[in-house]
Amino acid sequence: MTEDRTKIRSEYEAHGVAGFYGRFGASYKNPHEPQIRALLERLIPEWQLDLSNVLDLACGSGEVSSVVLEHGGQVTGVDPFTFEAYQVRTNLEAERWTFEDIADGALENRGFSLIVCSFALHLVEASRLPVVAFQLAQVSDQLLILTPHKRPNLKQEWGWNLGSEVLEARVRARLYRKA
Repeated sequence: MTEDRTKIRSEYEAHGVAGFYGRFGASYKNPHEPQIRALLERLIPEWQLDLSNVLDLACGSGEVSSVVLEHGGQVTGVDPFTFEAYQVRTNLEAERWTFEDIADGALENRGFSLIVCSFALHLVEASRLPVVAFQLAQVSDQLLILTPHKRPNLKQEWGWNLGSEVLEARVRARLYRKA
């Protein structure tokens, strides 16, 4: 599979998100990795992100986790589709929870210094997003969303306030703080 963004979008449309990752999850690499890395390298010191216990939500092949580890942080990856690619790259096992599992409380009794969700939270069904966001607010005080979209916008009633936002190289970074 080519890592072309248009190819991924057309595969999403043809097979759905689960179908796409079912076919390509083991070899997936985010084509926006250079932008993700550049943003994280900038924002870790600028926003003083606490990397002591990061949840890399929808961890892909470890694009975010690699940067966290390079900065001496600890990370837990979560992805039901790309866990093989994640393990190959990071030598860590990823949890395999879905957004539905998280909405149902899979992260209960866990705690993280920061949650980073890169290029995935906009894929959560609109009806499920408030519950997912609320569950995430139960396990961390900070949520960093990296997205090529303006979506999602989390609301205070879901447990989050927007703290900071930047747009760089067509990738948006939003740091939410627990409400």
